[in-house]
Amino acid sequence: MLDAELAEIVDNLRTIGADIADVEVKKAQGGLPKSLRETLSAFANTQGGVIILGLDETQGFRATGLPDPAKLAADLASMCSEDMEPPLRPLIKIHTFEGEQVLVAEVPEINPAQKPCCSRGTGITKGSYIRVGDGDRRLSAYEVQVMLSSRGQPRDDEQAIHGVGLEQLDPAGVDALIARLRTSRPYAFKDLDPLSVLRRAKVLVPGENGEDMVSLAGLLALGDYPQEHFPQLMVTFVHYPTESGPRSSERFLDNVTLEGPLPVMVRDTLAAIRRNMSRRAIIGGAGRQDVWEYPETALREALVNALVHRDLSSGARGTQVQVEMYPDRLSIRNPGGLFGPVTVDNLGEEGISSARNATLIKLLEDVPLPGETRTVCENRGSGIRAMLDSLRAAGMSPPQFTDKISSFVVTFPNHTLLSGETINWIHGLGQQGLTDSQCIALALLREEGILDNRTYRTATGVDSRVATSELQDLVARELIAQTGTRRWARYQLSPRHTTTTGRSPRADRRPELLTALGDESLSRAELVTRTGLSDQTVRRWLKIMREEGAIEIVGNSPKSMRVRYRRTRQEPLFRPENRTRPQ
Repeated sequence: MLDAELAEIVDNLRTIGADIADVEVKKAQGGLPKSLRETLSAFANTQGGVIILGLDETQGFRATGLPDPAKLAADLASMCSEDMEPPLRPLIKIHTFEGEQVLVAEVPEINPAQKPCCSRGTGITKGSYIRVGDGDRRLSAYEVQVMLSSRGQPRDDEQAIHGVGLEQLDPAGVDALIARLRTSRPYAFKDLDPLSVLRRAKVLVPGENGEDMVSLAGLLALGDYPQEHFPQLMVTFVHYPTESGPRSSERFLDNVTLEGPLPVMVRDTLAAIRRNMSRRAIIGGAGRQDVWEYPETALREALVNALVHRDLSSGARGTQVQVEMYPDRLSIRNPGGLFGPVTVDNLGEEGISSARNATLIKLLEDVPLPGETRTVCENRGSGIRAMLDSLRAAGMSPPQFTDKISSFVVTFPNHTLLSGETINWIHGLGQQGLTDSQCIALALLREEGILDNRTYRTATGVDSRVATSELQDLVARELIAQTGTRRWARYQLSPRHTTTTGRSPRADRRPELLTALGDESLSRAELVTRTGLSDQTVRRWLKIMREEGAIEIVGNSPKSMRVRYRRTRQEPLFRPENRTRPQ
């Protein structure tokens, strides 16, 4: 880590006023804090993080220094290699910061195949932690088990269900599956007899005595009534009357249990949600259009993902998939968090997918939804993208994904981003040339208050490069304000644009820049210092003023680091009637 990066981190901490998820600060005047093992475990089990020793959080992260930083660095390296399992190899460096020496350790996230990282002294059950907000939380026994199972490919869906044979499967569904497999994958199934087809598809697996038994995957996909054997492998749907959930004095608006094989649960759960949904109006190019509160594509993909990716291990079979509807949101929760290389940050990215229940998912690629030609897992590997695309097309906010190791939750906010009122508000900002994705971001900021680069990409579908460029353009236009930089960058509406009604004043920065230039030639950095404007804003107005002929560069190229600017003395250009509106 460079000194400039350290300064950036501390500036961000001072702006926020507290530790953040991936930064932990300790004063460490008396040596390594005892709680450091917990933080090392938490960072290694989450997304990595930075430990800074020698700052005092209670004094605004003032640099207090360390009595013996070299010894502290050696002790920390020893703790990481000898006290942690698996051993950690953080990058440890001593920095001089604000006149004091501080110690910085960059702790990487470990490979999922090695998780959980724990303190050897307390063991894997009591010594494994995860980072939650700005604190370290001990993993539960179940969460430890989930991490251990993720070290390899779980086989819970291939388990033989004792006493369950072909007679407990739906005959029509079995025949349809065999016919479809012979057609869709003739190289593997065409020349096999029916029982051999079912064995190869792992609908049937060997029991303890070698006899054919139905697998858990086969039972969930094709069973007459899987809940006879696993009562909680079902879906519950509850519609609450208030945003805060149930109250003793109020009844549920709807409360149903959905059972049967997985395709039937998908169908019946979607029907229950649809029965409880209202319609709303959205504004598009063709005018007003009435649509359902939530796009069915998004609901179906989220529900299917919850059912097929849920944890099927013995410790999770007592927990059902839960669908909860509130006036302002709808959430779908399943036991077991994300599996393998998939994280909240890369959900929906091309080529990023992983299957906890590989056999079940493969089987459901050839099992249709009741009454439809489409199969349950029709969009394998692209379901999240289909979900985001359908929400984007409906002008809605992206869903919120919450991964808690023991559970995974998808929450859909119940509102449209680009309502007529919001569109009028954007028009009232007085800006031309905004892209559709920038308009979505402004609407999202108006609704949610803050976003980052990843949220921008999720909401708009643009790549990271375009997101960065468009966000910086919004900063330059002074529509939004940025706090932090690089991965700590966050964006909010500029204070003068936070009003929900009326037209916002549009700043004209020409006079300030001309006054600052006077009779001199100045660099962009000098203009930033003299005006107090952001670098992005100065850059934007310099470009506009050069195109108008009001200023000129001193030198050959505006891209040069040494380029300077001066006035061209064409004052009539800046009479109000001659000004062109900035694009």
